[in-house]
Amino acid sequence: MPASTSVKLNTGAEMPTVGLGTWKSAPGAVEHAVEYALKNGYKHIDTAAAYKNESEVGQGIAASGVPRGSIFLTTKLDNPDQKEAAQALESSLKNLGTDYLDLWLMHWPAPMTKDTPALADKTHDWLDTWKDMEKLFKAHPDKLKAIGVSNFSVEFLERLLAVATVVPAVNQIEMHPSCPAEDVLEFCRSKGIVVTAYSPLGSDNSPLLTNEIVKKLADKYSVQPANILISLQANKPGVTVLPKSVTNSRILSNANIVDLTEEEIAELQAIDKMQHFRACHPSWTGWGSLGFPDCKDL
Repeated sequence: MPASTSVKLNTGAEMPTVGLGTWKSAPGAVEHAVEYALKNGYKHIDTAAAYKNESEVGQGIAASGVPRGSIFLTTKLDNPDQKEAAQALESSLKNLGTDYLDLWLMHWPAPMTKDTPALADKTHDWLDTWKDMEKLFKAHPDKLKAIGVSNFSVEFLERLLAVATVVPAVNQIEMHPSCPAEDVLEFCRSKGIVVTAYSPLGSDNSPLLTNEIVKKLADKYSVQPANILISLQANKPGVTVLPKSVTNSRILSNANIVDLTEEEIAELQAIDKMQHFRACHPSWTGWGSLGFPDCKDL
């Protein structure tokens, strides 16, 4: 099943399948990574207010010389800003040096307090945040091309869809062979929601990179184990994927997608039965696991 180069959102827009992720990228390295990625064929860049690198991402976009209209740019509403969505949107636009976002996501269904960002704000309902995002999306189509969510389990998606007037275009979640999130993927497909996979390698120094199944397929296709893990997500219908790197050679390599067979995809997905973990496991005070399966952190 050949991997797609883009996936169509429920807005009709095309989202490039492979994007550059910037979570955990070292300060001072993000600008170069974004510039280099864009100059070498990437068209999809992902960041978030919580990453504290929107300005660097914007500088990298400007330095690349690639026209803004050729770039799919995603950022996210930070948890402590959920009561002030409109102001947060303007801040992200300013930091990124852009007039519009291709996609704006609610980072987590977990409002946090301004004074103590690790503490849940029980005075605010994240469903009200979504309603505010819907209003901004409808009122400012010049600024927001699409809205969506991130880190939503099926339970939270069901609660959102029960009141939403806009179906999220995307749900960005951790997804790799040791955290396949198949229930979330199938639910999103049934609702026309694209899934974006972050941490497709598991994490830095992930045990997946030395997994025998991954290594076997890497040898077969003469690529790196990382390519197999990224390709796994790119081969799934309705899925986009965000490999992260600030190293030139890896940025180039990560874009090398191979077409996996259905049997190979099933073999990779079965790794979950032997080795299950999540790289990003929420444990903030007052929110717990947000409905995701309880599994070991790396």
